[in-house]
Amino acid sequence: MKGASDLPDALLQINNWREQGKRIVFTNGCFDLLHPGHIDYLERARALGDALVIGLNDDDSIRRLKGASRPVNQLADRAIMLAALRCVDMVIPFCEDTPFNLISALKPDILVKGGDYKPDDIIGADIVRDTGGEVVVMPFLDGHSSTGLITRIHAQQPS
Repeated sequence: MKGASDLPDALLQINNWREQGKRIVFTNGCFDLLHPGHIDYLERARALGDALVIGLNDDDSIRRLKGASRPVNQLADRAIMLAALRCVDMVIPFCEDTPFNLISALKPDILVKGGDYKPDDIIGADIVRDTGGEVVVMPFLDGHSSTGLITRIHAQQPS
């Protein structure tokens, strides 16, 4: 799939980056409808290290998390859009409901989540800390969310 890496290829690239002394930043999410909040978040996450890797929920996991009407954009389209961003170095789709297995395999130097999470409640935080990494919680950009965007779109449709 264009824009996305599978786990074996991702591990090879990450090992190459590590050999070059680069710090790997990881975040994950659905990224269903890209909006300014996503861009702000991803740029700030990337600024924490040398390479930003995104774990991208596949379509089935999004339906389980957000309901039957989601995702709006299919996995391949979401991966292409994310990979096209300057701040994104790699996109890895995953099918589980959480990125625990992906984080366990990648062992990023920095794990980033947005919103009002407590660092200890973030999936994979223990793995990252056990390998000497850090966990960062970034506030979201107010007024921007995929759910809010979908609500505004529906409100503008004629009845």
